[in-house]
Amino acid sequence: MTQDDLSPADERPSKSQIKREMQALKQLGEQIIAMSDAQRARFPLSDDLLAAVEEAGRIKAREARRRHMQYVGKLMRGEDLEGIQAVFDEIENETLRRDHAFHRLEQWRDRLIAEGDDAVEAFVAEFPDVERQALRQLIRNARREREQGKPPTNARRLFRLIRDTAGL
Repeated sequence: MTQDDLSPADERPSKSQIKREMQALKQLGEQIIAMSDAQRARFPLSDDLLAAVEEAGRIKAREARRRHMQYVGKLMRGEDLEGIQAVFDEIENETLRRDHAFHRLEQWRDRLIAEGDDAVEAFVAEFPDVERQALRQLIRNARREREQGKPPTNARRLFRLIRDTAGL
């Protein structure tokens, strides 16, 4: 068999390519370690990897943590990477939806403070369960704070009211 007879599928990956793949698996493991227990429970992880992830939280020494992360990367090779990636994508989409919802509520807060009664009527039309009196009082106080250059305590309270009314 000559060099020309080898197909690209028969060629082994380069040493650099293997190192890049191992580094990517190690980073994936670091992302999983950084997640909360509730988020981590959603991943299809083996018992060995779960134990290694929990152990990583207890390791504080720098060199020991580096070696342990190498071990986590090694364990990641045997995991269902497609399933793990699917859960990562799902979590990322949930985060994006939550962020968009919060941005929308922040826009409502800013609009209510800037426009006053016209914006209140539009807000009440979208969220009829809101306490109008509390809403109007917080808007007045937030507007006064903004004019006086004070910290936005009432603007935060207004946002909390909006968030609770929207059910987030």
